[in-house]
Amino acid sequence: MGKDNGELKEYQPLLKDFKEPVPSKSLLLAVCAAGIGGTFQYGYNISIINAPTKAVQNFINQTWTERYNTEISTQVLTLLWSTIVSIFTLGGLVGASVGGTLAIRFGRKGTLLFNNTFALLAALFMGLSYPSSTFELLIIGRFLTGVNAGIGICVQPLYIGEIAPRALRGAMAMGTSIFITGGILTGQVIGLNELLGKEEYWPILLSTICIPAVMQLLILPWFPESPRYLLIDRGDDVACNKALMWFHGPDKYHGEKEDMERERVSAIGIKPKKPWELFTDTSLRWQLLTLFVIHTSQQLNGINAIYFYADYVFTQAGIPADKIPYATVGTGACECITALTCGLLIESLGRRALIIGGYSLMSVCCVCFTIALTFQFVISIFKYLNIMICVFAFILSFGLGPGGVTNILTTELFTQTDRPAAYMIGGSINWIAFFFIGMIFPFIVNGLKQYCFLVFLVICCLVATYIFFVVPETKNKTFLEIQSEFYSKKKLIAANGTEGPLLSTPM
Repeated sequence: MGKDNGELKEYQPLLKDFKEPVPSKSLLLAVCAAGIGGTFQYGYNISIINAPTKAVQNFINQTWTERYNTEISTQVLTLLWSTIVSIFTLGGLVGASVGGTLAIRFGRKGTLLFNNTFALLAALFMGLSYPSSTFELLIIGRFLTGVNAGIGICVQPLYIGEIAPRALRGAMAMGTSIFITGGILTGQVIGLNELLGKEEYWPILLSTICIPAVMQLLILPWFPESPRYLLIDRGDDVACNKALMWFHGPDKYHGEKEDMERERVSAIGIKPKKPWELFTDTSLRWQLLTLFVIHTSQQLNGINAIYFYADYVFTQAGIPADKIPYATVGTGACECITALTCGLLIESLGRRALIIGGYSLMSVCCVCFTIALTFQFVISIFKYLNIMICVFAFILSFGLGPGGVTNILTTELFTQTDRPAAYMIGGSINWIAFFFIGMIFPFIVNGLKQYCFLVFLVICCLVATYIFFVVPETKNKTFLEIQSEFYSKKKLIAANGTEGPLLSTPM
């Protein structure tokens, strides 16, 4: 009996690790400091441009008339407005293309701080466009906001994923999605007429992007650099230890340091890779294919169609045009709450269950949406209520699945030397798909009408099937363990000559 008691005492330190992990206050504050000037700006700039549409078009028309003594044609006005809106996507692609390189050169924290320069310049240009009667400044400003968003959505997940402990990596990485949806909701609220949505306030509204940038410049410098970056990329063991103790406390950082040391040893002599070097590395084939699938489908899964039909449904339901922005705020709040819920569930349910479940529920919603829209004028029960339920159900499903888990998987599927390049590739794919769906979406809706959701149904089903057979569960595993699972799949295929599901190894 004494021997048994001795063994229990021996394993007591290990038993502590199985207690429910709780993030430290320092860690939570670091996530907030990174998010406010990172992915928050992405969500905020997507939604804030909707409120001043008519006001900016009137400004362009007035400026054109003063310059050329003639009113602008409808075609030219539409072209200029479309350029102002869509050049944000081009800027995002540029930002995503350079974000990984900047993160390697200046560090994760340093890049996030430098990135605020683009937001401040954009606010300056867009704020000066009205007093200077120069609508071209709006185009420059929107491009710079895109660069800012592209870098932020690339580097912020890197920083959060690398400072979070293994047991909380998923929950902490959900900060990316929480701040995106929080930015969307904030932009919708600020754009209401009671705040800055009135026509005369549009220059101030577009310039408010400087506020998150200034907040991050004041707050983030007080937090350490990513300890994983300090140890593996910079080789600074002392700074790494200080950062780990700051984030996790002096008694809890040793386990994280051991994981980093193992990854550092495996990366000795290997420099951070460029994006094109990942494509030539056959050991990363499955990771890259997964990266392409999850980022492309995040834009092509029908969420943009849902937002399009949301306005249609609210209009047809008899909501006055001046009240629709308030209903739209409801969709933003719905997505924000869902992101918070996903953050609470991800460490208990795992990544696979959430993303497969999300795409499966979205598939069901696509079927219901098609039926409801088809019979809305035949059967009164389908008139509006069921369609509105489908709108909110789809948004909830997206937030619980692909909206929350995609960026986390990008962090976890790659090791330190591959991760910045992977984020550059994933971000570029995301922005290209964003631009692509923006270009072809009107044609899809006009051509297929309600049956466009059958296209999204096929996409959601295919992605859910791919993840089920290929992507392992990454919850509570080190980056090296996840890499070894993909390597095991490659050896299995080489030995059998056939495809097979990628089974998760025991934890």
